[in-house]
Amino acid sequence: MRKISLLTLLASAMLLAGCTSHVTSKQQYSGFITDYSQLKPATSASDRPTLRWISPDYRDGDYTSVVYTPVVYYPAAKPTPRVSQQTLDHIRSYADSRLKAAIGERKQLVTKPGPHTLIVRSAITGVTAENEGVQFYEVVPVAAVIASTMAATGHRTQNSALFLEIEARDAQTGKPLIKVVRKAFGKPLNNSSAPITYGDVKSAIDDTVSDAVHFSAP
Repeated sequence: MRKISLLTLLASAMLLAGCTSHVTSKQQYSGFITDYSQLKPATSASDRPTLRWISPDYRDGDYTSVVYTPVVYYPAAKPTPRVSQQTLDHIRSYADSRLKAAIGERKQLVTKPGPHTLIVRSAITGVTAENEGVQFYEVVPVAAVIASTMAATGHRTQNSALFLEIEARDAQTGKPLIKVVRKAFGKPLNNSSAPITYGDVKSAIDDTVSDAVHFSAP
C-alpha cells in the first residue's frame, strides 16, 4: 500500500475543514426577508463571516429613531426531542431583549412610524446542531474511519447553531434599506442526541446581536 505523505494529509485536512459552512446557505433562507439575491458576503464587527446588504441610498445620519418589532420564530417553531418549548421560549425572549436594548443604544425607540424612522423586524429562523468540521487527526485513514462511524452512530461532536434574519425599512416609504442574515455558533454538543439548551446558544445570540447593530454604514 502506498504511503500517504504529510503534505497530502494537510491538503486533505484543509479541503475537508472547508466543508463546514460558516454562513447561511441558500437552502436555509426562510423567506422572512425580501430578495435574498441582494445579500453579499461580509465581515461582521467581530470579524465573523455574515451575509449583508445595505442600500446605496441609506445614510445612517438620516435616521434618528426605530420602530422595533419583537423577534419571532419564522417559520413558527415547534419543540423537538432536542429542543424543548421552554428552551425555545427562553431563546426568543433573550434574543428579543438583547436586540431591542442594542438597537436602543444606537437609535431612539418609538412606537409609531414617522420621518427619519426605521422599522426593524427580525426572526430566528433556526436553532439546530451540525457535525463539527473534520479535524486534522481524523484525516489519518484509521481515525477517519472511526470518525465516520461515530457520526453514523450519533456520537460525533456537534456545534450548536442559531440562524437570525434582520431587515430594516424606511418607516414612511417601506423601502428596504438593510438586510442581515447571520449564522452563529454556540457551545459544542457531545453528540447528535444531546439536548440543545438556552445556555448552548446564548453566546451565539450575544455575538449576533452585537454584530447586527455595530456595523459601518455611510
